[in-house]
Amino acid sequence: MADDFQDILENGISFKKASGPKKDDGKVKTKAKKKKYITGAHGSGSARQKAKYRQQRANRKSQKH
Repeated sequence: MADDFQDILENGISFKKASGPKKDDGKVKTKAKKKKYITGAHGSGSARQKAKYRQQRANRKSQKH
């Protein structure tokens, strides 16, 4: 402990440079936004059911004026 303290007194504390802005690689990170998940194409029964409900909701919204 004393050696660490002495080292800090003699050499100071060095801080790392801040990282740059976050890189956006264009990938979709959540399942809910992936095309196959939205359309229910990946085979899951619950996904197909949810896709059906999404389609029904989209149809209702498009029919309203």
